[in-house]
This record gives sequence, C-alpha cells and structure tokens, in this order.
Amino acid sequence: MSSIDTSIPDEIASSVSDSEDEEGLSKDVIFELLKNRRRREVLTYLLEADETVTLGELAEQIAAWENDTDVNALSSDQRKRVYVALYQTHLPKMDDAGIVEYDQDRGLISLSDNADLLMMYLDTDTHKQDRWDRWYAALSVVGATVTGGAVAGVPPLSTLPATGVAAGIVVAFLLLSLAHVVTNRRREATVDGKLSRIE
Repeated sequence: MSSIDTSIPDEIASSVSDSEDEEGLSKDVIFELLKNRRRREVLTYLLEADETVTLGELAEQIAAWENDTDVNALSSDQRKRVYVALYQTHLPKMDDAGIVEYDQDRGLISLSDNADLLMMYLDTDTHKQDRWDRWYAALSVVGATVTGGAVAGVPPLSTLPATGVAAGIVVAFLLLSLAHVVTNRRREATVDGKLSRIE
C-alpha cells in the first residue's frame, strides 16, 4: 500500500508559518484548503455540529454524503476509505493551518480560530442571505392597504387624516432604512475584520 503525502506544499507551508504570527492566513493557504471537497465537508459538518466531534462520526457522515446514503447503510470499506484519508491527510493539513484543532491521539476535532476565514467562502445554510427586499415589500403592502383604507373611508382608518397616514408610512420606511444601514455596516465591519487577516 502506497503512503499518502500529508505534507503541505512548500509555498503553502511557508505562508502558514508566516501567517501564524499574525493570526491570519494567506489566500494561497485558504484556497489550497478549500479546493478539496472532503475538507469543505469537514468544515460544513463541524459548523453544523458546533462542538467537538470524534473522527469516527466525522468520517461516517462524510462517507454517507459521498455515497449518497445513510450512515447505517455504509460498508466498512466506505467508512475506512474516508477515515484513513481524514486521519492521514486532511485533518493534519487543516490543523497545521489553524483551521481545526485535531487531537490525533484521541481522535477529537473542533473548529479553531481561523475557521471563520474559510467559512466566508462556503455556501452553507447557516449563512443567511440578505432578505431586506421582503421587509420593504411587506411594508409597501401594509402602507398601500392603510392608505387605501383611509381614502376609501374604512373604519377606523377613515378617522385618520391623510397627512398622518402618509407621515406614518414615511416614518416606517425611514426606520426600516436605518435598520438596514446599521445591519449592513455591522456586516461590512465583520467582513473587513476577516479580510484584514487574509494576506
């Protein structure tokens, strides 16, 4: 049986050692780690688990994903193939880069501090999409309904002055816009903080 190369390429290894002092990673390291599907699946599983996991359960789940089956339906060869690759190659590389904390003796794996730098590049369900369009659409529908009811004389909306209704709708849009701006600034600051750690 041929041995598996567990070393990081020289240019990547030097980038990792240089960036460890600054608690960041180079783009070369990030893309080297993300180019492999199994390493992306490790990140996805650890992100969903949000806790320390064992190598056995990690290998089983990745084998199940790769074979499009349930964990209970896996053969021992399917489990072993993924287990060996994770044990010998993928997890040591990820540990060297500071993406995961991998205790090889005990078979325990958890996300490390630099993991968030890779998460930005993954398309995961936990990274929620910006859906402000729904809030603006909902507010538009409510505003149109209230305005229509006031103009048509529907009680109790008929007792409200038209300028009061218009002012209320404008204020509601203003508050929603301010919330949108604040949220976007926070997100930009978070992303900028992460990007500043990438060389």
